[in-house]
Amino acid sequence: MATQPAIGSPHPPSELPMLLAAALRTMTDQLTQRLAEDGHEPLRPAHGATFRLVTDQPAVTSAELARQLGVTRQAAAQAVAELVDWGYLRRRPHPTDRRAQTLALTSLGRAYLARTDRICGEMEERWAQLLGADRLDAIREDLRAVLASSGPGRPSGLRPVW
Repeated sequence: MATQPAIGSPHPPSELPMLLAAALRTMTDQLTQRLAEDGHEPLRPAHGATFRLVTDQPAVTSAELARQLGVTRQAAAQAVAELVDWGYLRRRPHPTDRRAQTLALTSLGRAYLARTDRICGEMEERWAQLLGADRLDAIREDLRAVLASSGPGRPSGLRPVW
């Protein structure tokens, strides 16, 4: 049985999710390749999400990190331990809870994040040249609108998918 195109579309409905996934994978692979060429470890997307959360929320703990990433506390603790061992994160005493520790990027972590931001900016510039800056902005806004309309219970923020 053939898949029917979406109403008003000549494309099969399964094509869009695959295109979005392939675009994400392509960007992730390009980022990983560029970082490797620069001599940086190719950190996993979960590490990148950790960097963002630590940057956006200076008092974040491993437990809060697990909740926001949608992973187990053990998985978050493992990612944090790796990043601490590699010199990207440091633990600090929590200001109000003696049992907890907050996480902070080291100078190495901040430099890594700045490098990934530059590479991602270059990839976006390439997409803007290919598609046109207005179209790229429209795509970004359209994706935000789709995510915002996903309704209650939708995970907040951006989370790694693997």
